[in-house]
Parts: sequence; structure tokens; C-alpha cells
Amino acid sequence: MSKRDYYDLLGLAKGASADEIKKGYRKKAKELHPDRNADNPDAEAQFKEINEAYDVLKDADKKAAYDRYGHAAFEGGMGGGGGRPGGGFHGQGDFASAFSDVFDDLFGDMMGGRGGGGGRQRASRGADLRYNLRVTLEDAFTGLQKTINVPTSVQCGECHGSGAEGGAEPTTCPTCSGMGKVRATQGFFTVERTCPTCSGLGQIVKNPCKKCGGAGTQRRERALSVNIPAGVETGTRIRLAGEGEAGMRGGPPGDLYIFIEVKQHEIFEREGLELHCRVPVSMAAAALGGDIEVPTIDGGRSRVKIPAGSQSGRQMRLRGKGMPALRGGAAGDMFIELAVETPVNLTSRQKELLREFEDLSEDNNPESHSFFSSVKSFWESMKG
Repeated sequence: MSKRDYYDLLGLAKGASADEIKKGYRKKAKELHPDRNADNPDAEAQFKEINEAYDVLKDADKKAAYDRYGHAAFEGGMGGGGGRPGGGFHGQGDFASAFSDVFDDLFGDMMGGRGGGGGRQRASRGADLRYNLRVTLEDAFTGLQKTINVPTSVQCGECHGSGAEGGAEPTTCPTCSGMGKVRATQGFFTVERTCPTCSGLGQIVKNPCKKCGGAGTQRRERALSVNIPAGVETGTRIRLAGEGEAGMRGGPPGDLYIFIEVKQHEIFEREGLELHCRVPVSMAAAALGGDIEVPTIDGGRSRVKIPAGSQSGRQMRLRGKGMPALRGGAAGDMFIELAVETPVNLTSRQKELLREFEDLSEDNNPESHSFFSSVKSFWESMKG
């Protein structure tokens, strides 16, 4: 079976330029690649035909011979095929050479981008940072503006992040031609790994910046103003976009995450939006009732009415005196727990009054008087 014209195979007119030949080949290779035509049994043979055509037409000497003699240039030892019998597509070596020209177009995006004469700068995003910030419960209630000092990497002012002396642009890595990866071809298969020369950046710095040693970044301590909103609690995370580590080779910076820890308070205990506190009251106030003043988290004081006969552990609610909601809404409540105090270090007169009070209590409550009398008799009999 006669061979098809190489120009026809690539969809080109005779005498096409080198750029036209390359573009035509890439277009046909994309259309006929076996991986994209799994249901076409002739795809592999067609793919080999266009590779054979491209192998001839991309070479100036072979192309001149083909333009003059056609397929006969590579038959019968005419020498147009570079001294190789049959010319055209010769084994795995030529297939890999031709296939590499279209590999970037077919798989460039999956394999990390295409190389080129000028290369592509492999900018990388900077790392995120974490900062732990302790605040008081009062600060969490009101919110505050706080200045923090964050040790981080910043772009080198001498080379402007390029890593090269005087801010010069890095050069394309000669090992990987700017791809950041190198390929080893074995037959039809291609294995790819990170370039050992540029560590995957695709570029190298011939004259490193003396100030940053070629890193493009320097360690600095930056002062940042942070807005702490009212209502934060332990575990609240605040994100400051772009305030993390500087990116490599001019890449974007990372973010700074501030984690809040609210210190333990001497008086108040927090449960979500609620505040709890124990308030001591005298025995007389608990018995007789009355008004007391209790502190609030905003620094003020609130008057609370104590019902007569209150016992230790009784809880009372102050609505809206708790913590504010972080994302808006009604504030929580404050709960007061009464702690009735027993008087100590009594004077003689106080003891006398308490005894009188006890006697009066017994007189007003005969059942209680009978009970205490029985207890007293029991203890006297035990002593005897």
C-alpha cells in the first residue's frame, strides 16, 4: 500500500514553514492520540503515521530531500534519510523524540505546566502562621483593638523577593528547561520527577542576593493591629488574610490565624453567653430579706432584692447581664448564687442576742422546743 503524502497527513500545504509544520503536528497528535481514541482500533497506526511525517518534515535536510524526491528519498539508499535504511519513523528512540514535542500540549496542565525558552516563574504561596492571644474576660465582653508583634518572613527589600542580586530575574533552569520536573522516557511510558537542580522551582539564581542569601525573604518582627470583637471565647479563631509568611519568588503571602484564649476570672464563671457568680450574704439579710449590690462584668453594680428566708445555693437571674453574642443577637444572662455566711468571732452581746433569738424561736415553735429538749436529755444521759 502506497504511503500518504506527509503534508496531507499533517493537513498542510507543500512547502509549509517549520512553525506551520510544528502546529499542524500538534493539532493532529491531539486528535489522533491513542489515549483519546480508545474506541478507534486504527488510532495507534494513524498516530505513528503522523509521527513519521513529522520526523521527516521537522528536519531541514530530510524535508529538502522529501520535497525533491518524495518518499523515494528514503528508499533504495539515496541518503536522504541520514544514512538509515527506510528513513521515516525508526524505532522507539525516534518515537520518543517526536512524542516529546506534543507531550507538553497534551499533558502540560496535569504535569505542572509547559517549559519554554524563557521558562515560567514557579512562585509559591507563603506558609500560614498561628498566634495565640490571651485576653481577659472584660476584654472579651467589650472587645478591643490590640497590637501584637509577629515574627515572620517578609519579602527581601534588596532583591524584591527575586532572590537574585540587584533584583535581577532568576534564569530558567537548564536541567528541566523551566518545567520544574524532569522526564525519563522508557518506550511509550514517561516517568516524571522533581528537578534536582532547581528543586521544582523551574528557575535558578546565578548570583544570590547577599542580604537574603537567595531566599527572597528575611525574618522580621512585624507589629500588627488586631480587632478583637466583643463576645469572643476560648477557641475563637480570627483570620488575617495575607499576614502570614511571604511567598517564594514573589508568590502571595500566607494568612495569619489568631487563636483566642480567655483568662479565668476571679469572680465570674462563663458558660457560653451566661455568667455565674457566688454572692455572700449575711445570715440576717438572708433571714430578713432586703436589697444587696452585686458586681457586673461591665464594671458596674446592680441592686438585687433578696427574699426573706433565702437559703444558701438559691439562684437569681439578671437578664441581659451576661456576655454579648459574637455575631450579634441578644446578650446572655447573669446568674447569682447566694452563699449565706455564718458569723464568726462573736462578741458577748452578739452571743447573748443569738441565745435570746434561739429561746424565742423555741417559744414560738413548741414542736421544735420539744425536739431540742429531747436531744438535750439524750446527751445528758450519755454523759452520765
